[in-house]
Amino acid sequence: MAGPSRAAMGKKGQSRGMNKTTLLKILLFGLLFGGGTWLFIHYDLIQFFTNRNKAIDFINSFGPLSVLVFIGLQILQVLFAPVPGEVTGFIGGYIYGAVPGTIYSTIALTIGSWLAFSLARWLGLPFVEKAVSPAILQKYDYFMKHKGSWVIFILFLIPGFPKDALCYIIGLSHMPVRMFLVVSTLGRLLGTAMLSISGDMLRNQQHGPLWILAAVSLLTVVAAYLYRDKLLNLIKHKPPPPA
Repeated sequence: MAGPSRAAMGKKGQSRGMNKTTLLKILLFGLLFGGGTWLFIHYDLIQFFTNRNKAIDFINSFGPLSVLVFIGLQILQVLFAPVPGEVTGFIGGYIYGAVPGTIYSTIALTIGSWLAFSLARWLGLPFVEKAVSPAILQKYDYFMKHKGSWVIFILFLIPGFPKDALCYIIGLSHMPVRMFLVVSTLGRLLGTAMLSISGDMLRNQQHGPLWILAAVSLLTVVAAYLYRDKLLNLIKHKPPPPA
């Protein structure tokens, strides 16, 4: 009796390889969200990320290692997209000063963005549908498929847009990793610097400039929120610049 053909054996090998890959993805998914859920429950991180004084005391308690703890918290904030990042960005400036705070936050946000992007690219749409709300995924999926990196840069640049969720969505696109890192890092930089400067001003009790900066930031965020749909429609129908 003739044995199985090479084609059949090849398909069986591919099937086993796919099963192992799928199992590995499931395990990674479980570890990521299981570990993240445990951290949020054990340390009450939702309250932590919304309580400036509690966050400052917690980070300072680590002494020389506080920078690593701060960077780790910023990375965690990116991976769990619904968690607000404004508090940690502000805290970076308050503890370390405007320039160091901006640098540390930028390092953390770049690493967190890359991890979110890589997880989405590796685990695929089923994972992203669990990490990002359906409304956000549906709204911004068009831009990932039909618009170029310059539009994505604008989305990262404008305050009030869900930048952390965008990292997951972009991971489903064909954008190269290097281009994503450049676009996301530069797009976040202005907002990161503004938050760090605000924190530094509060630490140095520069209340006058702080109120001015806060008012300008608030007006910008409110305007971006109120006109976000019009802006998205404008970007959607505007042709990309010539190559």
